[in-house]
Amino acid sequence: MGVTLRLDLDRWREHMRVVADATPGLVPVIKGNGYGYGHRRLARESALLGTDTIAVGIPSEVALVREEFDGLILVLQPWRPGDKLADELLDDDRVITVVSRAEDLQALIRMGKRPRVLVEILTAMRRHGIPANELARAVADLGELRFEGWTIHLPIGGDDRYAGAVRLARTALDARFGPLWLSHLPTEEAIGLSRQLGGTETPVPIRIRIGTRLWLGDEGSRTTVATVLDVHPVRRGERIGYRQRQSPLDGWIVVMAGGTSHGIGMEAPTPAASVRQRAVSMATGSLAAAGLALSPYTIGGKKRWFCEPPHMQASMIYLPRSQTPPQIGEEVPVELRLTTALVDTVDEV
Repeated sequence: MGVTLRLDLDRWREHMRVVADATPGLVPVIKGNGYGYGHRRLARESALLGTDTIAVGIPSEVALVREEFDGLILVLQPWRPGDKLADELLDDDRVITVVSRAEDLQALIRMGKRPRVLVEILTAMRRHGIPANELARAVADLGELRFEGWTIHLPIGGDDRYAGAVRLARTALDARFGPLWLSHLPTEEAIGLSRQLGGTETPVPIRIRIGTRLWLGDEGSRTTVATVLDVHPVRRGERIGYRQRQSPLDGWIVVMAGGTSHGIGMEAPTPAASVRQRAVSMATGSLAAAGLALSPYTIGGKKRWFCEPPHMQASMIYLPRSQTPPQIGEEVPVELRLTTALVDTVDEV
């Protein structure tokens, strides 16, 4: 009894196979919460896809995938001097280390080790990377470091994304030739970039990192449900919950499996860009400020209101008196953002 992700395994794998077949040099990304499925499961699925390299987010995630996957493991978080675990991984021949500062390249060279390294280029993201005008000087002498290529992490939006990728890639290849590891560039554009820079006969080698589209691209392959843990009648004005708020109506309190430890009620800042999206965001924020928040649980065909903020592993939901309450043990749909969710069980169907 808890929060369950119900997975149509055959359909999910068919989707992943279609993406893999259309993506030369695919590098599956496995990071964070494992996109709701968990690191080990995604590492096994990557092995089944036949890819030779996967990417994790941070050094500690290497241990979560190495037993399930025999190939190379790219750590996306750039190396910094003094990171004990990252330093230990420099001796692991299966690990590729990202370096995003010229001074860090020099620090690695002085250590006298021979790690596999990717050099990150600063893009319009402005997150990590060496500026394009400093690349040639930064990689003029890499000592014993094993250069695996250039990594270019592009923003998701922007009208000049492809042009920017071409400009940065050309500068990088002029400094030192090597494979281009690309994120957030459509596959057809990545292939076009490879041919534009290297020619049809000798395209520049590319590796394309994909996470969300690979693992979560087919929404129809999965459903998420939560178990009803308890049901109580309540009258208007009765006090309920941790904070002993007064119930605003006659009805039912439905206690649902799932809380903050599952990612329920944990929201990221809104990416709202349009006027309508901003208006919806403002309205939702105003309701929250008034103590009202719509839950992700659907009962009787509608999402229902939280009684109060979710607890760690359970949530209390209002249901009006006119609605027949669900039975204890019944499962109801719950909408989860799988990049932040932690489910109790993954059921294959």
